[in-house]
Amino acid sequence: MTWQDRITVDPAICHGKACLRGTRVMVSVVLDNLAAGEPIDRIMRGYNLQREDVNACMQYAAELARETVIPFTPGSA
Repeated sequence: MTWQDRITVDPAICHGKACLRGTRVMVSVVLDNLAAGEPIDRIMRGYNLQREDVNACMQYAAELARETVIPFTPGSA
């Protein structure tokens, strides 16, 4: 499975934000929950997702991190 199997972008759904296929659950929402320390099982229950959906979100984020450089000022973190 690749993230492309689970994630889609459709201008008619959630203003074209990346969402899990067949849902209106945005990838950013899943990632925000993970970043906040929410357990994967709770995210899955709360949004009616499968573990593969959550994994696809993490794979998508990793892909973006490889392709995108966000400049920052040292010491500002």
